[in-house]
This record gives sequence, structure tokens and C-alpha cells, in this order.
Amino acid sequence: MAVTAKMVKELRDKTSVGMMDAKKALVEAEGDIQKAIDLLREKGMAKAAKKGDRVAAEGMTYVMEEGNKAAIIELNSETDFVAGNKEFNDLLAAVTKIILEAQPADVEAALALPGEEGRTVNDMIINVSQITGEKITLRRFETMTKNDGEVFGAYSHMGGSISALALFEGSNAEAARDIAMHIAAIAPQYVSDADVPAEVVAKEKEVQLASEDLNGKPDNIKEKMVEGRIKKFLAEISLLDQPFVKNGDQKVADFAKENGLTVKSFVRYQVGEGIEKQQTNLADEVAKQIGQ
Repeated sequence: MAVTAKMVKELRDKTSVGMMDAKKALVEAEGDIQKAIDLLREKGMAKAAKKGDRVAAEGMTYVMEEGNKAAIIELNSETDFVAGNKEFNDLLAAVTKIILEAQPADVEAALALPGEEGRTVNDMIINVSQITGEKITLRRFETMTKNDGEVFGAYSHMGGSISALALFEGSNAEAARDIAMHIAAIAPQYVSDADVPAEVVAKEKEVQLASEDLNGKPDNIKEKMVEGRIKKFLAEISLLDQPFVKNGDQKVADFAKENGLTVKSFVRYQVGEGIEKQQTNLADEVAKQIGQ
């Protein structure tokens, strides 16, 4: 039976092995996916498959700049212990550099990129996963390019638990880094209030109109009060309207202007945000191990 790309993808999804290993196993198994899985397990290459249902919510973020290119990524592990290992951190830097140079469209494309020693990025991740015994995943990334009239601002906090990457018109690299630090610390969601989607504003207005303290007030009073609250809400989530983290008496917009910068875009990653973490009971885990 001829081995198709669809069969290779299906085997990779089931086992997390690399593309070449999946294809070789399918050829050897004459296209039988289950037989190919068994072959990979016999060779110890499908260990990552056993970790498929685990939650990888720890890990690190990382930012890298090189010339007119930059990249920010989040690489996850199951525990912060593994995230502190040399193998994990070497992988983190290597994968970031590959993504920075290739500027792939999405995670699937990134995983298929050629990496070190003839392996794909996915192969590299699986190799470290087998070394550490934990599920490791490339969760997300963003790439940026700039021209000669622009500058990147990059900042990582707490060893990579939070990272920010921003693009500016201008040339003041030190001020750009300061604003990236503000983004990492304060977590704005948009550059300015003009960037906030209408549906977000509408939802907030709905919430505010339903506030108990507005009960019984005339509609015109309600509208004025809600209008003020919406204005405050927008200022809290918009980077340019926020008090600058290094000088609370100055807005970020003013700091940027006095340093010749215009904020074009930014990305902020915090490890594990949005991932529902597994709750484990240490006593139960120890009891299970003793009972084995």
C-alpha cells in the first residue's frame, strides 16, 4: 500500500514522532497505522504518545532579535522543574532562532521546519520530551520584521515566565525596552482605545448598565455614569493611556512621544495563561507509587 501524506499526518498526530520516522514506520508496516504505532513503541520512539493527555501548562517564554527580525515564543512543559533544565532551555533558544529565521505561518508549519542534526523542530521537541520524561509542546509564537526606521523593544520577566515584544517607529532602543517592560508588567490588551473592538466595549457597557448601584437612577444619569466607567475601562486596557510603570505621573503615550517613538504593535506572553491546569494530590501520587 502506498504511504500518503494524510497517513503520515495521522500517525504523527497519534504518536508525536517526526515526519520521517512516521513515514518509515508506515512503509515498514505496509500502510497499517496500528502496526506502525506498535513498531514505533517497540523502538521506544513513541513515548511521547503516552503523554498526549497530560497538561503542559508550565514552561518558558523567550524573545529573540536578530537584525530586522524578531520572534517571541511559548514552549510548555508539565512542571516548572523541567522548564528550568538545561535541555529545555537549550531547546527553547534553538526553536526560537529557527522560527525567527524562517518566519513560519503557524505552529504546524514551525514544527515541520528543518532543525538541528537533520531533525525537524517537532523531532527536537520529542527528543527533549523523551529525555525529561514530560510532555513538551510549542504552544504559540509571533514573528515581527522591521525596517531601518523602526526599532524593537523586548523584555523578559522572572526568567521568562512573562515576555513582551513590541515594534516602534523611531530609534530609541532603551526607551523601546522600557515600554516593553511596562507591557510585561501591566499587561495592556490593546495599543490604544481606538483598537478596542466594538463588541468588547458593548459587552462592558452591558455589564455596567446592570450594576446594582445604578438601580433606580434616571436613564440620563445612568448613561453619563456608564460613559465615565467605559472611559476608565478603556484607559485601563489601552497601552498608551496607562500610567507609565517607571513614572506613574506620566502616561505611556507621553513617554513614547518624548523619546521619539510611536507604538505600532506588541505581543505579550505569560506562561500557561488560558490553560486549565491539572489539580494533583501529592499524597495520592505517592500512594500510587508505593502501591506499584
